[in-house]
Amino acid sequence: MTTFQQRRLGVMAAGFGTFINLYTTQAILAVLAGAYGVPLAETGLTVTAPLAAVAIVAPFVGSISDRLGRKRLIVGAGFLIAVPTLAIAFAPSFAALLAFRFAQGLLLPFIFAVTIAYIGDEVTDAENISLAGNYSIGTILGGFCGRLVAGYSAALIGWRAGFIFLGTLTAAAALIVMLCLPPEQRFRPQRGVRAALEGFAAHLVNPRLIATYAAGFAVLFSIVATFTFVNFLLAAPPYRLGPAELSNVFATYLVALVSTPLATRLAIRFGRRVTLTLAALSGIAGLLLTLAAPLGWVVAGLALGVGGMFIEQVMALGFIGTVAARAKSTAVGLYVTFYYIGGSLGGLLPAGIWHAAGWPGCVALVATVQLVMLAIALPFWRPA
Repeated sequence: MTTFQQRRLGVMAAGFGTFINLYTTQAILAVLAGAYGVPLAETGLTVTAPLAAVAIVAPFVGSISDRLGRKRLIVGAGFLIAVPTLAIAFAPSFAALLAFRFAQGLLLPFIFAVTIAYIGDEVTDAENISLAGNYSIGTILGGFCGRLVAGYSAALIGWRAGFIFLGTLTAAAALIVMLCLPPEQRFRPQRGVRAALEGFAAHLVNPRLIATYAAGFAVLFSIVATFTFVNFLLAAPPYRLGPAELSNVFATYLVALVSTPLATRLAIRFGRRVTLTLAALSGIAGLLLTLAAPLGWVVAGLALGVGGMFIEQVMALGFIGTVAARAKSTAVGLYVTFYYIGGSLGGLLPAGIWHAAGWPGCVALVATVQLVMLAIALPFWRPA
């Protein structure tokens, strides 16, 4: 196995270990409401809690990684995150469940942000796009498997047993990263508080990075808003889907396994701006398709929508390593902050719209966010 192939497998395992934990509870919100006796809307906090924790910690992760290195932080966080995942299986109260979910979020940036910084350090621009695509494939598989395991466990053996299995898979992913990801070769540590502050300042006045952070905000806002509130749509009449059936709906994530490699080829040939535009327009088209009543049309629309959103993610992740001249991990940490702020708001802001206008209102909100993202990103994503 070549060094590049080792990197492919390592970054995919890192992405898998991150996203198998992040959205797990989306498929079992109704089950958790019954288990703990809390209102259904309140269970959305189990999605928001880790996202909020990530947004709080991510800016500091960049500074830590720029001083200490890459691989050991990725591997260490990968093994540590298995601990709160396993603890969720024994959570005695809803408050304890939220605390363990928050603890997961505190560790996730040490995988996400540092892996993207590793990619930016170690490879050329064309390889950067390719590895960012491999990382995204890992996140797709992880997000799908997390929801699938949670949903089917809830239906067959109990939701608590599902988290024991998820904790085991998380540790296994960390082991693959440890064995396969080559140690960093081009990393140059940033020493001292002054260097860290200068890195923050340089990134926050770079309009190309700010535009990329806006793209990240829009990506996770759209994904969380779509897949949180479509659960409420599909669990209600006339669909009445149960937890296992809702888990099957998340198989639409697997469409991104096809769209992501295609996007990397399009970006290399036509550029990131064209690919980003096509991704956003296809995502909006998919959302509009979910407004059709038949379940098959809703699922097809979700597949088209999530395929476009993951393409946006690949374009943004690869662009950071190209634009940030130094302190790349800090630049990625700031991206992660905006990304997860978007995700946190994506789980909260559509709630009022859901009560007032239902699923069509949520679709209109997400489509608007996508169009605003394009208006911000495209002018600043021109080649330097």
